[in-house]
Amino acid sequence: MSPLILALVAGAVIGLALGALGGGGSVLTVPALIYLLGFSPVSATTAGLIIVAVTSATALYAHARDGNVAWRTGALFAAAGIVPAVLAGAAAGHLPAAALTTAFAVVAALAAVRMLRPSGAEPPERIRPAGAAGAGAGLGAVTGFLGVGGGFLAVPALVGVLGLRMKQAVGTSLLVITVNSLAALTARAGTGGDLRWEVIAPFTGAAILGAWDGKRLASKITGPTLQRVFAFVLLGVAAFMFVDAIA
Repeated sequence: MSPLILALVAGAVIGLALGALGGGGSVLTVPALIYLLGFSPVSATTAGLIIVAVTSATALYAHARDGNVAWRTGALFAAAGIVPAVLAGAAAGHLPAAALTTAFAVVAALAAVRMLRPSGAEPPERIRPAGAAGAGAGLGAVTGFLGVGGGFLAVPALVGVLGLRMKQAVGTSLLVITVNSLAALTARAGTGGDLRWEVIAPFTGAAILGAWDGKRLASKITGPTLQRVFAFVLLGVAAFMFVDAIA
């Protein structure tokens, strides 16, 4: 199968997951780029940041139009993650491929476990600035280091630490992810490896279109069912990547 067709199919599937679940779908972007499209781990994480930034910015527009973005809260949360995203993005370009693959496998497994847990987070009685800053910094580091959006981390943090409603948390997480992705891309300028734009462009376009279909899919299939299916797929991907890293 040609790289163009693979990019379109992979992008559509990942966008579908991202649109349906609101977070976690982009975790499959880097494995798809490595194992289906032949990117090196460094190039895949950089390309993943590009795809995540554009897709998140597009989805952010839709959520903002519906009034589901807490701009001030999101800006403060994102600000805490900018420096970690820049530092992590710069460091990732100099690490061995096996180290990046292993780290990604761990994060994918954590994302799967998070999806399998009941999502019954209650708003906090008192918002702690230190906790919000720590959560924002941690998300920025993960985004910059591994080229993932980190919605599976951002949404629970925005609900549990900052007290946002779930719909607001999903929309606001897209603002945070977009800012962190752009910061990490700035740090990776010139160190991102071989970026094949003939693959990245159609992959991104298919992901954007898939995300719109995912929103419609979410209204027809229950959220818990979708999350369980996707979580088991992520666990399989994490196991495969870990075995590949140590082989």
